[in-house]
Amino acid sequence: MVGAALLFAMALTVARAVAGPTLFDRILAANSFGTKTVLLLSILGFIAGRPHFLDLALVYALINFLGVIAALKLIKFGRFSDPDPPISA
Repeated sequence: MVGAALLFAMALTVARAVAGPTLFDRILAANSFGTKTVLLLSILGFIAGRPHFLDLALVYALINFLGVIAALKLIKFGRFSDPDPPISA
């Protein structure tokens, strides 16, 4: 029952990511989808009796966080590299 409700919430999040009026709405929806995926992995691991699913969920949460930070940096600066590299003497 909880899994079905979570899948429904994930479907709504995907719909929001597709129909979001701004780019930041889409990024927020993608981040929310990643958070719900972490929750789904944790619930499935608990139901199946496999505690190593929590490790997978933590890794996925870290990747989700880094992806959002990278996307926001790309939007703000237009590139991932340092705009002013240090000058070595």
